[in-house]
Amino acid sequence: MKLAIAGKGGVGKTTLSAALARSLRKRGERVVAIDADPNNCLGRALGVPEDALGGVTPLSEMKDLLAERAGTSEGGSFFNIAPKVEDLLDRFGIEHAGVNLLVMGTVDEPGAGCVCPESAVLKALVRHLVGLPDLSVIMDMEAGLEHLGRGTAQHVGALLIVSQPTPAGARTAARLARLARGLHLRIPGVVMNAVTSPADLDRVRDLLDGLEIVATLPRDESVAGAEVVPESGAYVEAVDRLCGQLAEWGA
Repeated sequence: MKLAIAGKGGVGKTTLSAALARSLRKRGERVVAIDADPNNCLGRALGVPEDALGGVTPLSEMKDLLAERAGTSEGGSFFNIAPKVEDLLDRFGIEHAGVNLLVMGTVDEPGAGCVCPESAVLKALVRHLVGLPDLSVIMDMEAGLEHLGRGTAQHVGALLIVSQPTPAGARTAARLARLARGLHLRIPGVVMNAVTSPADLDRVRDLLDGLEIVATLPRDESVAGAEVVPESGAYVEAVDRLCGQLAEWGA
């Protein structure tokens, strides 16, 4: 399973990413969870101990490493568009409870339409990981699709858009769907989080621009107030069901 998870900040995409990674691991999958959000919260959501996270530098901030792989460490205006990235997971991944976490971060490119060497390396890494046939990948993204160029998108099984039943969340979900279609990404639909009643969905359905609500996750106070995603509960059970749906869809 190769999934990119995106949505407006604060809607619960990191929590869902962690819960899906765990659910896949319970199914016996080999799982890599990529933290591509600049807030870098996925490790804590997975329960990775603080002493393991404390010394972690996101790959996006390893300027010397990225320059070396891009071929720009000695200056010059040209860079390698096919950098070596195959060893980065083994070197910088953190294994916890059967899930391998890779803290990647994101790179602010210098201008519209510009591709910087650092971004090229990170995109190559994502393209490499999602192309591995024996690996399930969950990619927790910021509220954009910066890491997904066309060369990467063709390997991603699906973009799962997360929202809460609020107008702002629904409008962001619709915008992300439009961007994803431009990359020819498969979009099963939107996962609506923190739902308390069918009326929640009715309030935002018209704002989704035709995007289907494919799953709902209940508001679960044990999740809402926790930094680490619980091992059980109504929310976790709903995510396990969603994981089964995604497997049936071939995501």
